[in-house]
Amino acid sequence: MPSLLFCLLVLAPHLGSSSHTSFINGGKRTFVRSSDPSVPPTCSPTPSGGGGEVPAAGRLPVMHRLSPCSPSGAGEGQSMLSAGDAFDRDSLRLRALFGEVEPEEDSKAGVVTIPATGAPLAALPGAADYSVVVGFGTPVQKLAVGFDTATVGATLLQCKPCSADGDPCDKSFDPSRSRSLAQIPCASRDCPLMACSRPSSCAVALKKKGAVLINATVVTDTLTVSRSVHADDFRFACLEMGAATTEYSSSGVLDLSRERHSLASRVAVSPDTVAFSYCLPADPGSPGFLSLGATRPELSGRSVVGGYATVWDRASHPNLYFLRLVGVSVGVRHLHVPPAALATDALLEVHATFNYLSHHAYAALRHEFRELMREYRRAPPVGELETCYDFTGLRSFSVPMITLRFHGGADLVMDHVLYFKDPRNVFGVACLAFAPAPAYVPAGVAVVGSMAQANMEVVYDVRGGKVGFVPNGC
Repeated sequence: MPSLLFCLLVLAPHLGSSSHTSFINGGKRTFVRSSDPSVPPTCSPTPSGGGGEVPAAGRLPVMHRLSPCSPSGAGEGQSMLSAGDAFDRDSLRLRALFGEVEPEEDSKAGVVTIPATGAPLAALPGAADYSVVVGFGTPVQKLAVGFDTATVGATLLQCKPCSADGDPCDKSFDPSRSRSLAQIPCASRDCPLMACSRPSSCAVALKKKGAVLINATVVTDTLTVSRSVHADDFRFACLEMGAATTEYSSSGVLDLSRERHSLASRVAVSPDTVAFSYCLPADPGSPGFLSLGATRPELSGRSVVGGYATVWDRASHPNLYFLRLVGVSVGVRHLHVPPAALATDALLEVHATFNYLSHHAYAALRHEFRELMREYRRAPPVGELETCYDFTGLRSFSVPMITLRFHGGADLVMDHVLYFKDPRNVFGVACLAFAPAPAYVPAGVAVVGSMAQANMEVVYDVRGGKVGFVPNGC
C-alpha cells in the first residue's frame, strides 16, 4: 500500500504564455518576438462542462494545475516548477514506479520523508497537475481528480474522515453518503492487499511507530464520467486520515493503466473506438481533454502520424504502456545509433516532465542538437539540463524538432523540446529537455515525459495493444 501513495506524485510541465508567435517549417519550430503585450491566461469556456458539471459525453476538459479554470482551485498564486524541482520530482516519481522508494520516518522531526530527497511527504504534490471532474457514488459526488497511465493498479481517492481530529475536507469523497458503495472482503481476488486489518473488508493501516498515518480501504462504487458513460462496481482505494498532501491537492487519481480494474479496462469499445485518448495542453491557460470510448481518430479525419505503435509487454511492469523505440531524428537528420543501443522500452509518462534516453542515444542526440544550434549563445547548465541557450535580445530563433519513432510505425514529432527557465518569457534561457536515464531506471528503459506529449493527442487502443499520436490535438 505505501507504493500506492506515490501514484499521486506528479511533475509540473513546460511552457507558459509569453509575447511571441511561432510556426513550424522544415523540421524546425521558429519563435518570433511579438509586439503585443503578454496577456495573463484567463478561464476559457470548455464545451463539456469544465465548471464541475457532469458532461453529456465521455470527453472531459483537462485543466492544468495553474489554469484559472483548474477544478482543484490551485491556479491562483502558484508558479511553475524550477528545472531543479522538476528533476527532483521526476526522480521521486520514477523511483516509486520502479520500486526503489519507500516512505520512512524522520526520527528527529517525527514526520514521514522520502529517502531520496528528504522532502516531507506533506510537502509533495497530492494529485496530478492535470485534472478532470468526475463523479463517485450515488448520489453523485463531483470531484476533481488527476489521471495516470502508470500506476500499480488502483484508482486512488481521498475519503472522509481526512484527519484524526475531524478537520473539514471539502474535496474528499464521503463514503457514508453513497448508497451504492460496497465493501470487498479481504479474501476476495479483487482485494489487492497481501494482508488486511480485518477479514470483512479489504483494508490496511499504514503506521509509523504505532501511529496510524493513513487508513486505506479498497471498495467498489459507481463512477460517473458523463451522463452517458459510467461504470458500476468500480474498484478504488479510499485513503483516509492524512491522505491529503497539500491544500492545493485534487481528490485523487484515476487509474488508466493496463490493470484489469482500471478505468481503461472498463471502457466499452467497438472496432471503431479506442479505450481513451488525452491531450495535455502546452499552455496552462488552455484546456486539453481526456476522451473515453472515443471514435478512432483516423475515422474522424485526424491523422495518426506513421500509424500505431505496438505496446510492448514488460514482465516486471505488466500494467504500464511501453513502446519499443527504434529511431530518433533531430530536425531532418536521423541519429546514427547502433540498434542495440537505441532499442529500448520507452515508458509513456504523464507525471514526469523530462525525457530520458540511454546514455549512448542521449549523447548522440545532444551532439546533433548542439550542431544544429551552433549559431546561438550557449548558457550554463540549469539543474541537470546541460544543453542550454540564452536567447535574450533576439528577435527570433529556430529550434530543431525531435522525432521519436516506435516499432509498429508511430512517430512522435515533438515541437516542445526546450524547457524555459522563465516559462513566461521564451526570449531568455532555455535548455534541451532530455537527460541520460539515471541509475534507478532499469537498463533498457527510456522515459517519454509530459513535455514530449504536449499538444499531442495520445490515443490508447488498449484492446488492440497499440498507441498512436495525433499532432496539434488541443
